[in-house]
Amino acid sequence: MVPMHSGWSRRWRAPAALAAGALPALAFPAPALWWFAYVALVPWMLLLRSAPTGRRAALEGWLGGAGYILAVHHWLLPSLHVFLLPVAALVGLLWIPWALLVRQLLGGHPSAGRAACALIVVPAGWLLSEVVRSWQGLGGPWGLLGASQWQVPTALRLASVGGVWLVSLLLVAVNCALVLLLAVPRARVPAVAGLTGCALLTGGVWVWAARPAESGVLRVAVVQPGQVPDGPDSAERRFAAGERLTRPLAGRDVDLVVWGESSVGEDLSARPDLARRLAALSAEVGAPLLVNVDARRADRPGIYKSAVLVGPAGPTGDRYDKMRLVPFGEYVPARSLLGWATSVGRAAGEDRMRGDSPVVMDLPGRPDGRAGVRVGPLVCFESAFPDMSRRLTLDGASLLVAQSATSTFQDSWAPAQHASLAALRAAENGRPMVHATLTGVSVVHGPSGERIGPALPTSARTAEVYEVPLARGSTLFVRFGAWPVTAALAVLAAYCAVAGARSLRRPAPEPSSPPSRTARG
Repeated sequence: MVPMHSGWSRRWRAPAALAAGALPALAFPAPALWWFAYVALVPWMLLLRSAPTGRRAALEGWLGGAGYILAVHHWLLPSLHVFLLPVAALVGLLWIPWALLVRQLLGGHPSAGRAACALIVVPAGWLLSEVVRSWQGLGGPWGLLGASQWQVPTALRLASVGGVWLVSLLLVAVNCALVLLLAVPRARVPAVAGLTGCALLTGGVWVWAARPAESGVLRVAVVQPGQVPDGPDSAERRFAAGERLTRPLAGRDVDLVVWGESSVGEDLSARPDLARRLAALSAEVGAPLLVNVDARRADRPGIYKSAVLVGPAGPTGDRYDKMRLVPFGEYVPARSLLGWATSVGRAAGEDRMRGDSPVVMDLPGRPDGRAGVRVGPLVCFESAFPDMSRRLTLDGASLLVAQSATSTFQDSWAPAQHASLAALRAAENGRPMVHATLTGVSVVHGPSGERIGPALPTSARTAEVYEVPLARGSTLFVRFGAWPVTAALAVLAAYCAVAGARSLRRPAPEPSSPPSRTARG
């Protein structure tokens, strides 16, 4: 007989899974409760380990994954409206394998050996979901769990060794060990050993990982004009605001001036008057300008977003066209099928065009003998991708610059979340990073991920000069790339191979024979 409370149990488990999956969002800006990431997965994992069946665990893994995506990306609702729900439901499917691993390895009364295995395999399963959803077609690597630790120096040092991926692995391992301590008394020894191992790994990296060696200072000005009301002349008014804020930089010995994304609304080859104004501004300030053109190109079809370097003689020829576009914001995936999204939200009415390759730009040397600097530009969303900044560093960039605009989401968590990514990218590459926006938050981080100078909030309309320390040398992440991902995949492959071998060795149940009949005399 089924207990009467079992129906109620099934009903509350589904919303509990959705809510538990959303909890880690509190570790990200704007709440920025970074410490919460070390316990945020515990309620979800406790729910999954108690799932009565694998099918139930899969359902609760899916719901929790959807809750995670909705919570971290809730600020997209003004743009996507109800379309955010099917997106979250689709991406949430990626947590089903992780949920099954949690139930299999942590469910019931695991032995010490199974608990020790869980401390390795469960974090690897989580990382698999992060890696797959980092594909641009599924939204990209926004809201990776490790990114919540952008302001923690020890976590940034870990990022210099294994990127944000290593930080994510460590966070999930700590959560897994806490679940064992709370729910599995016989597994307390491996749980404590796991926590100790995480602490030793973090301490070892802090002591022995190479720190960037400073090699000079670059004076970089970030120009943030603030919001400009929409209208037919909004692009010109934004350009004029950038000019007005840049002029007072003259005489301040600036090496580079950075404007935000879409700061220029016309192609400079089609508008030589704008090119001349920028060239005159560069000459007046005594430094090149890195602007961002969001316009239909004159030399090829389509609209591009491009970082363009302009000197006293005009555009230098250094131009980078954005390669990875924001789904729905800058293009609609499978537009013939999903084009209706433009009628219910702020999805792109016309797809932007993609660039072909990364570009490293050479700043001119200074009259006082200081050598020129190589700049690696990224545009907005691209600062979320660890591989892009790593590629620029390998190509010789000594300064990373992200030009962004989050004015559509001005009063949400988005500006602070986006700005926080600069700390991770700086620490991963051992290179300073400038995050310059039109409307805030603009920020600069040094080569160890440390904050340089004040952040410019969304209310600021100003130009700020930063003394940016340059660095030489290479981090382990730059040298070896996303090796934690490779290690996690190897762990999962080995686990699947062992589990498969065990299932093959397990003897099949003998067929039951029909009951014998006895003759009665």
